Amino acid sequence: MRQTLKRSLPERFWQSESVHEVPGGWEIRLDDKPLRTPAKERLVVPAEAFARAIAEEWAAQTRHVDPETMPLTRMANSAIDKVAPNRAAVVEMLAEYGANDLLCYRAEHPQALHAREAAAWDPWLDWARTRLGADLVTTRGIVPVDQSPEALAALRAPFEGLDPFALAAFHDLVTISGSLVLALAVLAGEIDADALWRLSRIDEDWQENQWGIDAEAAAGAARKEAALRAAVRALELLGRRGGGGSARPV
Repeated sequence: MRQTLKRSLPERFWQSESVHEVPGGWEIRLDDKPLRTPAKERLVVPAEAFARAIAEEWAAQTRHVDPETMPLTRMANSAIDKVAPNRAAVVEMLAEYGANDLLCYRAEHPQALHAREAAAWDPWLDWARTRLGADLVTTRGIVPVDQSPEALAALRAPFEGLDPFALAAFHDLVTISGSLVLALAVLAGEIDADALWRLSRIDEDWQENQWGIDAEAAAGAARKEAALRAAVRALELLGRRGGGGSARPV
């Protein structure tokens, strides 16, 4: 009989959690010791609400510490250890999604799926054109189409000034949804996590309706949805939604 290997999780080692204002932001402490990232940097975040939400994740741990139940902590770690030292590269990578945005690639067939994609996605391409100045070209199939440099620059402008914490959350929105346009709509406060997930899953939902639900694929989708929702919440806790996050100097 095949046995499922269990992850070896560290035991809880502290009694209390607290949040303290320090130079540069807010720090989380376990007992009296500052929380540190995997790279041993002090975990200092720019918003009190974000810090308290991280502290709540640690408070919710019982006998063992499970990183899978601590998405905000992992996001803060990523912001400090990975995004901050490589910020320009992260911005560049996310900007490239504009050239191959999910919303621009429509099904060749069946026509019913193509029509469903158009009904769901066209309004957001219209939004990108009228609000951001990004006029994107659509196509059927997966053969790449060229987008204008002006359109790509317009998509880049709203997020290239985000601080590393907001950029880490924005990174998850883009990479999970496959759409820079939809992630920018979340950043602008135009859509919420429910709408982002639904709009990014048009094709997958169609396939499930046609062929049924695959258990392994459903489990993977559930993990992605949880990560996406955590990213939206992080932006809210950081005060970066509704236009508050665009063009901020680093």
